[in-house]
Amino acid sequence: MTDKLQQDHYKVKPASGPANPASSPQEGGPKGTYLPGRGAQFNTPNRFLKNEKTREHIEGIDDWQETNLPTQYIEQHSKTIVNKVESPDVGMSYSMNPYAGCEHGCIYCYARNVHEYWGYSAGLDFEQKILVKKNAPQLLRKFLLHPKWDATPIMLSGNTDCYQPAEQKYRLTRGLLEVCNEFNQPVGILTKNSWILKDKDVLQEMGKKKIVSAMVSITSFNEDLRRTMEPRTTTAKQKLKVIQELSSAGVRMGIMMGPMIPGLNEHEMQRIMKAARDNGATFTAYTFIRLNGAIKFLFQDWLYKNFPDRADKVWHLVEQSHDGKVNDTRWGVRMRGEGNIAQMVAQQYKKYGKLYGMNAEEWSLDRTQFRVPGSQGKLF
Repeated sequence: MTDKLQQDHYKVKPASGPANPASSPQEGGPKGTYLPGRGAQFNTPNRFLKNEKTREHIEGIDDWQETNLPTQYIEQHSKTIVNKVESPDVGMSYSMNPYAGCEHGCIYCYARNVHEYWGYSAGLDFEQKILVKKNAPQLLRKFLLHPKWDATPIMLSGNTDCYQPAEQKYRLTRGLLEVCNEFNQPVGILTKNSWILKDKDVLQEMGKKKIVSAMVSITSFNEDLRRTMEPRTTTAKQKLKVIQELSSAGVRMGIMMGPMIPGLNEHEMQRIMKAARDNGATFTAYTFIRLNGAIKFLFQDWLYKNFPDRADKVWHLVEQSHDGKVNDTRWGVRMRGEGNIAQMVAQQYKKYGKLYGMNAEEWSLDRTQFRVPGSQGKLF
């Protein structure tokens, strides 16, 4: 299905009635109800598949795919776990993701589009069908044993969250951290889940060696907004607790404010930075909303169903920040936006970062301690 056809097929008009999805039936879920606990409300077409299932008449009695399904974990044995990152503006050279798809259900997540490579949809499938790379720790060990590996820092959660609910069952992230600790391999972490505290012991060991740095993603202190925008993530209050507890344990902690969405959460930047600083965070990063691929259809649907009173305004503000579109593919611009609104957010970030002493320290992950277990001495 072409982009134009997708746009015509999924064009959403402003909804009427209350903005609370729990009390306002909307199309997308079974019998037209809003699906609680999910960000996406339908499955967008997979651009790699020739055929798709559609429901031509919502009142029809023909068989149709059930949408309110429990999360399904699909176990697999992968061939690789460490990926080289080619994008020059994401701040990482390598990443590893033990899970594909993410139950957190963040409606704006850029990783949704990647799920299409596996034959699934970027919509509900992304939240309901989680691919589990069961041999991830073994693959990492094999990777680190390569004689030419130079201990370049690796990012955990470069794509999907490594501490999403699946981690409670599989503990693959724990296994990856244990391998990194054994090799003294530097690693960065980005998460929205307080489950990271379960690994406080190994993180504390790695923190002493300066081979770990962690960021917690905080987008809003408005719980009504968080529950609809990132339905299965940890509350902002719990995220601050994570920062406080791990920073007190000697782990370098920071915050990711992303994405900043004009008309929804961009006004919270100062509050987020101050609260993070007060709880021990020392560095920050942010991104500006961009709606690439299927995400623009999912986000538009979500926006008009949850915020019909301001949906038009928010949508147009996003367009104003991306040269009349809601997405931009240009390196260096796509994740910051341009124009007055994006510039205002950038100025806030710079001003309050300086005010609260963020990003002031010179700090880097230590690559010099890397060693192959059982070998004589260090690699460098």
